[in-house]
Amino acid sequence: MRPALIAALALVLPCSLSSQQAKNYPLETAAGLRLQNVVAEAVTLDGKKGVRVTFGTMAPEQQVQVEPLAVIDGVAFSSGTIEAEVAGMPAPGAVGGARGFVGIAFRLQPDMKTYDAFYLRPTNGRADDQERRNHATQYISHPQWTWSRLRQETPSKYESYVDLVPNVWTKIKIEVRGDHAQLYVNDNPQPVLIVNDVKSGATARGGVALWIGPGTVAHFRNVTVTPASQ
Repeated sequence: MRPALIAALALVLPCSLSSQQAKNYPLETAAGLRLQNVVAEAVTLDGKKGVRVTFGTMAPEQQVQVEPLAVIDGVAFSSGTIEAEVAGMPAPGAVGGARGFVGIAFRLQPDMKTYDAFYLRPTNGRADDQERRNHATQYISHPQWTWSRLRQETPSKYESYVDLVPNVWTKIKIEVRGDHAQLYVNDNPQPVLIVNDVKSGATARGGVALWIGPGTVAHFRNVTVTPASQ
């Protein structure tokens, strides 16, 4: 092999390999998070350090127009896995429909409103109503594919049941391969929700963000992003 080619490979290969390595974000502080319509602060829940994320101080009419996101700086994700520990509960004084919505957005675009996401509704996990239990997990793809549109047009296809407890650390893993994605909860080897038509398509690429829904107090820690091998 020619010396010039060897030198070129020495420069390129380390970058290529590092791009495929897992990157862990402990989230013991709010450093490295870009906040939009949310507030994030370091807290300890059940003896584990993480960040608490709540809605910001925008007026209610403004909040519904701006996505509530805490974007992890420096992440560009297309396919691979995203793992995290999350906890969610309704905020004090939240309306009756609050469920403690907590999840992870991925393939987030620069407009800060276009993304895919999986999230949990923790108060539904052990509800006395079976229909509510069936809505314990959710896939969405904003801005077009909201939970309400998906439920209306394709009932039960993008939601599922899983046992959840509000305000308790819950392990989640999102696995994305092109336009296929799966959600795993609490180290279960089987996915609790399967999506075979990820709305952003097979090759979309974008950021990763902590996501909350209306009337929620959420906690996040130990996020790990692992790009798929090329």
